[in-house]
Amino acid sequence: MSWEFFAYFAIVAVLLWTAGAFAAWRGKTAVAYTATAGGLLVFFSFIVAMWVSLERPPLRTMGETRLWYSFFLPFAGLLVYSRWKYKWVLSFSTLMAVVFVCINIFKPEIHDKTLMPALQSPWFAPHVIVYMFAYALLGAATMMALYLLWKKDERPLPAVDDLVYVGLAFMTIGMLFGSLWAKEAWGHYWTWDPKETWAAITWFSYLIYIHYRQLPAHRPRLALWLLLLCFVLLQMCWWGINYLPSAQATSVHTYSS
Repeated sequence: MSWEFFAYFAIVAVLLWTAGAFAAWRGKTAVAYTATAGGLLVFFSFIVAMWVSLERPPLRTMGETRLWYSFFLPFAGLLVYSRWKYKWVLSFSTLMAVVFVCINIFKPEIHDKTLMPALQSPWFAPHVIVYMFAYALLGAATMMALYLLWKKDERPLPAVDDLVYVGLAFMTIGMLFGSLWAKEAWGHYWTWDPKETWAAITWFSYLIYIHYRQLPAHRPRLALWLLLLCFVLLQMCWWGINYLPSAQATSVHTYSS
């Protein structure tokens, strides 16, 4: 499977996700499940085909991790829809997935088969995949926060908290996998590399959100704004760090070259 086929798989998947989102708005739950799941299956089949073609997990570059994020966003949206039946959530998750799909079409950043020695660890794939799933769940929480701020409706806020709890749990697991990978690859569990520093900042920011929500006198709208700030920090950790001079000079997490 070559990258040139990605657009065909992506278009079919996006059309199915769009059909699922439309069905959710119309209250056709069965169609929403079927169409969204069908789109996920089509998109994941491309990821598997790329995995086989590259002879390695497609997780090395930003373009390859965006594949997983584009997949996990509708998956997270489907989980939220299944749990709380919010009609709008599949529309939001589909829209976000389309953004990342389009970025990958115009700027794929897919590289050759070779993995440098540091990436040939058995902890590499679980670390990145778990992180991408955590990012998707926290992205879904952010979508809900934006919706609640727009509608000025605080009733579904516990649902946002549930997504943050689960997303942070998976982020923690991903961080532990990353520590095991770092120990195997570089001999240390944690070195305060620029990427690791921003990962810690992101982790603590979501922990602050959780603790703030537990305060009896907390302000719900302030909590939602805090959650948006957490997501900005998450983006900095994921891809923004690549544009910092310190990361370009010293980071062991730069693999594109």
